[in-house]
Amino acid sequence: MKHAMRIFSLLAALTAAPAIAHMDHGKPQFGGVVAEAGMAQFEIVGAGNEIVVHVTQHGEPVNTTTATARLVVLDGANKSEILLKPAGSNLFKGAGKLPSGAKLMLNASWPAQKPMQARAVVP
Repeated sequence: MKHAMRIFSLLAALTAAPAIAHMDHGKPQFGGVVAEAGMAQFEIVGAGNEIVVHVTQHGEPVNTTTATARLVVLDGANKSEILLKPAGSNLFKGAGKLPSGAKLMLNASWPAQKPMQARAVVP
């Protein structure tokens, strides 16, 4: 019985680890708004006149060096498109602002892969 309890405790600890790893899934890590598409998670951060997009997959960085992306910002009747360029291993950067309440549509694509589209609303 004592041996069975040890095995049960070990199994419980092992199965809890993935759940803990996913506790932050969907939550902003850099002060932005999170948008998901397929297996990727995009955190869109606006700071001044710069937009930075962090790209991860299950918490791991996704290489953006060969990717292309653009962000459509809908603010009431105003629509703007922002070209995002790779900037670091898992980042896109572009010039623009994220007004409160704006609807965002991020389009990203990697060579030989189906394009991704993620949506979010700026709080």
